[in-house]
Amino acid sequence: MNVSVKRMRAIFIKDYKEFSRNYAVSSMILMPLVLAFFYQNAGAASLDLYFLPINMTFALVTTFIQACLIAEEKESNTLRSLMMSPASMADILIGKSTLVFVITLAIVALTIMILGFTPANLLILTAGLMISTVFYIGLGIICGLFTKTVMEASVAVLPVMAVFSLGPLAMGLAETYPVLEVMKWLPSAQLITLEGYSAAGQTSDIIISLAVITGWTIVALVVASVLFTKRMKDE
Repeated sequence: MNVSVKRMRAIFIKDYKEFSRNYAVSSMILMPLVLAFFYQNAGAASLDLYFLPINMTFALVTTFIQACLIAEEKESNTLRSLMMSPASMADILIGKSTLVFVITLAIVALTIMILGFTPANLLILTAGLMISTVFYIGLGIICGLFTKTVMEASVAVLPVMAVFSLGPLAMGLAETYPVLEVMKWLPSAQLITLEGYSAAGQTSDIIISLAVITGWTIVALVVASVLFTKRMKDE
């Protein structure tokens, strides 16, 4: 596959300029920080409460911004031109994802600092957060390709927030509704259990959690690639 750093850099700069001009999209990076301040002042002490702002960041920042960047290209009819350019699928997807990846990690780091949360193992949590970021970027690409406008993309992100960001909270009702046990396999839930396993030093369970998150990520990226390829043929 032909991959060009120069083309990816050009796409990155283009997205940065569009992101900076669109205040409706760029202002979303403040939401997780506000939520983190709220939980910090409320005295959040459990892992579930610590990770809620982090998981909300993935939906409100990662998936939302990525979906809007793709949808904005479609709305302005520039996605077709991008697809027909010499840039490969890898150039386009990596170029359009790098900005979101960097923003996400910065917001997550600030959120953790605001919460005053100290990870049991920073290296392991960082690995989980980075893999999770790629997963939510994949979801953002999928949402963006399924929608035609930025407004539609904004709505398409809501199920992601409901299922993946808020899903772990439903595990508290698992004793009453056993079907909710399935929620523990969500990447957002696995991120919480990963921290618990790190604190307990359970190496085998840490590997399993990282493997589950990685599995979700691979599926999301494959689906995003298939949809992108289909869109190229449709165009």
